[in-house]
Amino acid sequence: MTQTAVSRPPAAQMTDGVQTKTRRRRGRVGQETTNWTTMVILILCALTVLVPLYVTISMSLKTTAQAVDGNAFSLPAPIDFSGFAQAWQLTNFPRAFTISVLVTAFTVIGTVLLASLASYAIVRNWEKRFFRYSFFYLLAAMFLPFPVVALPQIQLTGLLGLANPVGVTILHIMFQLSFSILLFTAFLRSIPLELEESARMDGATTWVTFRRLIFPLLAPMSATVAIFAFLASWNDFMMPSLIIADASQQTIPVVQSIFQTQFSNNYNVSFASYLMAMAPAIIVYLFTQRWVMEGVTQGAVKG
Repeated sequence: MTQTAVSRPPAAQMTDGVQTKTRRRRGRVGQETTNWTTMVILILCALTVLVPLYVTISMSLKTTAQAVDGNAFSLPAPIDFSGFAQAWQLTNFPRAFTISVLVTAFTVIGTVLLASLASYAIVRNWEKRFFRYSFFYLLAAMFLPFPVVALPQIQLTGLLGLANPVGVTILHIMFQLSFSILLFTAFLRSIPLELEESARMDGATTWVTFRRLIFPLLAPMSATVAIFAFLASWNDFMMPSLIIADASQQTIPVVQSIFQTQFSNNYNVSFASYLMAMAPAIIVYLFTQRWVMEGVTQGAVKG
């Protein structure tokens, strides 16, 4: 007795073929293919940061004789910390560091508070022409860099008695508002309006709703805005150098520039000074960098 073969439908055969190709393409379960081109590009980008950082640390730990031997990539032998002590005294580092910390701290706080308040008012009153045009005006201000308006800013700060770190702090906040409001508005649009309606039904005012409900929800984006404001304020050279009239009240980037001009041949002292100046920014970014992309991506998808 012969057995007749049961033919499978064409659709089932096609499905089996697709599944077989997919299994061949994937290989083993959990095995991922490596994009070598992307990996090489990322390694090169990492080297452009790590190699200068290594040279800075190595040169700052060398003696004066080792620093001028022409081999920047050699390891310090022996390790010498005298460059840090000399840089500490020559640059008056404690004063410059304190001024930079105060300017940066008030810039971060002012930027987060003003940008969040302005963004909340814009998003919740978007149907009104004034708030909508205000948002477009702030976006346009992003394309206006400080060098374009440097001269009138210098004159205004001089007339108002703000040719000091206070004036620099105010300008830092103003120039950070546009980008910060752009981030906050994108994040606020993802917060359901029903939450505010529930709070208002319980008798909460607009200020109470923002302070107790909205602002805590803005924590991821507030961290992102704070990091950007910190890096921009801490590393800014042009604005303090043009605005602050008293050289003794200058921030760290300006003090570093003056020091580099006067003591450019003392390489170990110079690199020790550079390392002390950029160490706070590196430490802050290492501990908070995960919030940068986290806040941006959360504001990009409506929940």
